[in-house]
Amino acid sequence: MSKVHVRDSFNAPADAVWSFFRDFGGLKKWAGAMVQSCTLEGEGIGAVRTLALAQGRPIRERLVQFDDGDRSFSYAILGACDLPVDDYVGSVKVRPDGVARATIDWVGTFDAKGAPEADAQRIVEGIYRGAIAAIKSNLGS
Repeated sequence: MSKVHVRDSFNAPADAVWSFFRDFGGLKKWAGAMVQSCTLEGEGIGAVRTLALAQGRPIRERLVQFDDGDRSFSYAILGACDLPVDDYVGSVKVRPDGVARATIDWVGTFDAKGAPEADAQRIVEGIYRGAIAAIKSNLGS
């Protein structure tokens, strides 16, 4: 089992950062050109979002845990995808760091598939860092 953990800080309140993540089906609003569309089936825990990417097959993700008060959620990739991962579960937690700052912890666990473990870890970390950069850009921080 492989693990990737990215921790980063925002020059924005935790609630402002959390607003991007809490909308499980709203990824297209901030993710940039890599995500062509994001559709959501269902609501709450068990909801499934389908991400149509600029390249490759769509990725389907199920919401497996959500705690608005704790500003955290977890999700799992369903079925096959073009990422070099199997049995992927990701979790996000946003914490206040003073009044106008926030810290995010984004953790993913998975088995590397079709690529060396180090390559799979770099790809997953790049996705996390790219998403965090997109949110920072949207927040102007």
